Amino acid sequence: MHRLTLWIFIGLALGLVGGLIFGVKILVAADPLANIFLRLLRMAIMPLIMTSIVSGVVGIGNAKGLGRLSIRTFGYYIVSSILAILTGQVLVNIFKPGAGVSLGLGQAPAELNAAQQSVMDLILRIIPENPFAAAVQGEVLPVIFFCILFGFFITKLDNNRRELLSSLVNASFEIMMKIIHLIMWTAPLGVFGITARIVAQTGFDAFKPLGFYFILVLVGLFFHIFITLPLLLVIFARVNPIKHYNNMLTPLLTAFSTCSSMVTLPLTIEAVTERSSVSHKIANFGLPIGATVNMDGTALYECIAAIFIAQVYGFELTFLQQMMVVLTALLASIGAAGVPMAGLVMISVILRAVGLPLEGIGMILAVDRILDMFRTSTNVLSDSCGAVIVAHWEGEPLTPISLPKK
Repeated sequence: MHRLTLWIFIGLALGLVGGLIFGVKILVAADPLANIFLRLLRMAIMPLIMTSIVSGVVGIGNAKGLGRLSIRTFGYYIVSSILAILTGQVLVNIFKPGAGVSLGLGQAPAELNAAQQSVMDLILRIIPENPFAAAVQGEVLPVIFFCILFGFFITKLDNNRRELLSSLVNASFEIMMKIIHLIMWTAPLGVFGITARIVAQTGFDAFKPLGFYFILVLVGLFFHIFITLPLLLVIFARVNPIKHYNNMLTPLLTAFSTCSSMVTLPLTIEAVTERSSVSHKIANFGLPIGATVNMDGTALYECIAAIFIAQVYGFELTFLQQMMVVLTALLASIGAAGVPMAGLVMISVILRAVGLPLEGIGMILAVDRILDMFRTSTNVLSDSCGAVIVAHWEGEPLTPISLPKK
């Protein structure tokens, strides 16, 4: 994946140089490359959603203890993800990094799906009349809703049928991840095409807001790391955040360098159990699930990125209209696998749900790898904080990191 990052930067550099030197003449090569990459992304969206959501629900359903421990674990995951998303939503609405910006992208849609719906319309839209028609039409939220139900009731079958369907779903998800891996290796060509097209049509002025967007995402992630999560630890677990963060340095550095929650998982479990004194029962149950469904950093990034792209296209969404983005970001973060650049694929899910073109992803790709390092570290840190909080709720002593009693 590090080689892929290098090639993406090479594609970006060549696109900048090619668009500057050749101008609109480069569109002959740039347009096909950009369009092929975007079509490949569109091709993978629905199959990835269906296999990842069903696989995740089936895996959760097979985990023992789907009672009090599950409720507490998922309660934390939902709350922390929503807080992260709201942080991103507030920042992007206050600073508006994409407002009044011209990036030379394709023609904007006449209207957005999210901008024409009330809250009740949104609720009704989640429930599909025909899930297969919804999939064909690219309706993301109904497909996610159906897949959650489908995965849940797989866990209610008898053992033989459950194991058969579980194996089929997991194998399908593995196949989709291989396809995604292949698609991501076409990203350098796609980035070249999109970047060259932008520079040829607008020059370098289009890239100024990208730095603003990059800083805004980092500010949101740092706020979640240094304000939100420590407050959750102090309020709900009565532990010292500094001590716990110090215990997590090794897995955090690993997450930062590998951009993978899954690769970091063994180190996370070791740090949480051996240094922060969380029991293996809670760590072994919650952390593997958290590496798949608890993606605070990814959710925050997806929210900012989607609204940033909407602003670039000239759409000003109200707070209620942005509920579509918030809800989809939450569900998409649950479906995002703990592997490098998965969040980039899931942002295409959000753009599709809101009704925005996928072309804006090309701009985000330029800085995505660096942001991926920070958001993966945020994801892993949130998982560990969740394990500590649930352990406190379960009455476990957390003496090494506990705050002194009053």
